[in-house]
Amino acid sequence: MLTLLLIVLANVVSTLISISLAALLSFRLLSGVVDKMVSIAAGVLLATALVQLLPEAMGSNLEPDTFGWVLTGGIVGFFILEKLTLIHHTHHHEGDEHRHPHGYDAQEAGRGAWPILVGDAFHNFGDGAVIAAAFLLDLRAGVLTTCAVFAHEVPHEIGDFMILLNAGFVRRRAFMFMVISGMSAVLGGVTGYLLLDTYRALLPYTLLIAAASFVYIALSDLLPEMMRRKPLSDSLPEVALVLFGVALAGLVRAVFKGA
Repeated sequence: MLTLLLIVLANVVSTLISISLAALLSFRLLSGVVDKMVSIAAGVLLATALVQLLPEAMGSNLEPDTFGWVLTGGIVGFFILEKLTLIHHTHHHEGDEHRHPHGYDAQEAGRGAWPILVGDAFHNFGDGAVIAAAFLLDLRAGVLTTCAVFAHEVPHEIGDFMILLNAGFVRRRAFMFMVISGMSAVLGGVTGYLLLDTYRALLPYTLLIAAASFVYIALSDLLPEMMRRKPLSDSLPEVALVLFGVALAGLVRAVFKGA
């Protein structure tokens, strides 16, 4: 019962803080802060996937071939879902330095704000299930995975806020609907707990899919944001922030060692 309480608490706190922080940054258009958070998120996601989730999955009874195929299938699956626009990872906004044409977000919003909210609900449900799987493993994995989800969700939610605002939502309405969509993470967490606690054999597969998700997001979406040709004065801070994200994940892992 304590594990379920931790799962619900982690999802509620992560969702509310990430959406509130995203709203604050969106409404003030602090593009420099957003870009820094993208860099940190990349490091946290990679470290969590490669140092925590994958080793834990490897420690199960999965055959090496099965391990490789599930991980590959997860990465390819997320690629297909994104191509079908069933998931999206937007971190852009007007006034940033990504050299999009003027009106980029308005064009993005033209696809419809409601599909964005529905897609986010499914995305958050999956995040909740991932957090549940990690807490069922141990406290350290749960905290580290929650941090990784939070680090990614802040810049992700900022992009969604800008799309909703460009679609005509007033700030209060955009915030309210983002919270409603975000609370699907709690449902995902409870569902994940009930399912995985009953069928423990599914846990290593869930960890592999979670790791595939983190690696895919970091390598296909976050790091490419930083790969554009830039002067050394801009590139060095980005590298430092990615390394800071890796170190942050390592710190959390060390603090909760043996928990």
